[in-house]
Amino acid sequence: MTGTSSTFTRKARGRAPARPVAARPPVPGRAAAWARRAPLVPALVFMVIVTQLPFVATLVISFMNWNALYPDRRGFTGLGNYADVFADADLRSSVLTTVWLTAAVVLVSLLLGLLLALLLDRRFRGRGLVRTLLIAPFLLVPVASALLWKHALYNPEYGLFNGALTWLGKQAGSDSPPQPDWITSMPLGAITASLVWQWTPFMMLILLAGLQSRSTEVVEAARVDGANAWQVFRHLTLPHLRRYLELAALLGSIYVVQNFDAVFTLTSGGLGTANLPYTIYESFYKAHDYGRASAAGVVVVAGTIVVATLALRLVSTLLKEESS
Repeated sequence: MTGTSSTFTRKARGRAPARPVAARPPVPGRAAAWARRAPLVPALVFMVIVTQLPFVATLVISFMNWNALYPDRRGFTGLGNYADVFADADLRSSVLTTVWLTAAVVLVSLLLGLLLALLLDRRFRGRGLVRTLLIAPFLLVPVASALLWKHALYNPEYGLFNGALTWLGKQAGSDSPPQPDWITSMPLGAITASLVWQWTPFMMLILLAGLQSRSTEVVEAARVDGANAWQVFRHLTLPHLRRYLELAALLGSIYVVQNFDAVFTLTSGGLGTANLPYTIYESFYKAHDYGRASAAGVVVVAGTIVVATLALRLVSTLLKEESS
């Protein structure tokens, strides 16, 4: 009996202790998965109804010969509308106008937004009030902003700009101070100035967020080592703001390229200021050529998607490089 118990004790000592089996988490079924996705279904349906169905309708109409002035000629025309769009000299001119207007507005707004963001990044009395006043132009309705510039600033008879020139001329002793018609003499410049005034606060907010996210310890260490303000900005601030500059330029380009209010309100597309949205508006509402206007809209959407995709890939690549 003693030998048997000793043998059993030796076998028990040599045997590895049994490990507790971890309980597997329950696999969620289809009901649980649909329960999580169900709240998103109304938003998905709303997005499809509001965005995708109108685009599909526009795509179908772009293959039709549909002019409200000639209802008897309506029918399928294939790629005829697209051929007319690419052969239209006015459309090619509007493409160049759109590119020039978008590039000028985005670049100038970025520069002014950067300067204002650097100013607001400092602590001074009344900074909150100044920030609120600088954001105000972006909160205005685009049509109201364009009307403000057209009547309160650009008007040759009672506008603020000519009033300032009159006052300066009187101070200089001139009997006939200049009274230029700003919109007629510089139509694209007038539209660009109004859009820059409206979009500079947007750029400022993005860049200010980037400035407030940088490490203050690194900046203080650079100043202790003898770096001046320009060296800190060039070697620390500007590289840190690169991703924010690219994001602001991308978002600003997407919004400015769609601008219609300023062109319609200030010049009504005249004097060589018609951009792509205004050209499509003329084809649809003035010429009543629904098929051609739809084809132009599809071409613009396709070009915008291509440009936005390339820009997003560029930004994604740069962000991956920064993180690595």
